Amino acid sequence: MAHGAKRLAEAVKGELSGECLCGAVRYTLADGFRLNPYACHCTDCQTRTGSAFSQHMLFRIDDLTVEGELDVAEYRQPSGAEASIFGCAKCKARIYAINDTREGFGSLRCGTLHNSNEVVPAAHIWVRSKQPWIALPRDAKTMDANPETAEEWVNLLGIAGQ
Repeated sequence: MAHGAKRLAEAVKGELSGECLCGAVRYTLADGFRLNPYACHCTDCQTRTGSAFSQHMLFRIDDLTVEGELDVAEYRQPSGAEASIFGCAKCKARIYAINDTREGFGSLRCGTLHNSNEVVPAAHIWVRSKQPWIALPRDAKTMDANPETAEEWVNLLGIAGQ
């Protein structure tokens, strides 16, 4: 296993924890089924974060325990999915999202993890709208848009810890 792949596998296995910017919302993601993290370069993620991309990890929603007050916003994703994004009611940092195409799963914002500096994207999606000054590694897995089926998500990202 390459050093980067080993580092990724270690960073996203086991119980994970994180919090919002102000610390009012804390969460634990139990050890369970999840996919490796990915970077999304869609224009919605760029606008929502005020940055060039957003980093996510798909997980079973039943594995998430949240303490603190969350607010929710609803929107339509570039893929057409109807989504709800949950974040801190106080500082507005976004923690996770759900959508109507991935029942039972959520998408965690990896920047809120306590070990976020160890999390390396397994793939990059929506690269057709990637900022031109972002250089991806030569061997990076990429997609112009996003996977459409559960099988495509698993094939692109792989199961965390494996």
